[in-house]
Amino acid sequence: MRDPMTEQELLQQPSDAYMNDQQQAFFRELLLAERRDLQTRIANEFDGLRHHEPSSDPADVGSAEEQRQWQLRMLEREKKLLDKIDQALERLARGEYGWCEETGEPIGLRRLLLRPTATLCIDAKERQEKKEKHQRDT
Repeated sequence: MRDPMTEQELLQQPSDAYMNDQQQAFFRELLLAERRDLQTRIANEFDGLRHHEPSSDPADVGSAEEQRQWQLRMLEREKKLLDKIDQALERLARGEYGWCEETGEPIGLRRLLLRPTATLCIDAKERQEKKEKHQRDT
């Protein structure tokens, strides 16, 4: 069995190799590694929340509560990212990973390296953002 492809090797592949077995294996490993790191961070945050020491000083209580709220928001964001990683792994298993949900065009290797959970190509993402901005402005 061959060692996993490097990012440089991935980017050097010809365009007709897009989402071949090697590239899918590269992104599967990337997503699984991100998932493991995220699960570790989430577990550590939960441990921090569980082992909270109560304080009798009102200033410390307020500060601790603010810190706790920040940790809870962080956990919520990380849980959403974990869900996105799981969805990306499901798309990989179905052979749909790397293809724009809106246009069916390739999302692109560079975009997937930056955001492995991306579901839209850059053009579709820009259209979505313009539409959202327009809806906020009206």
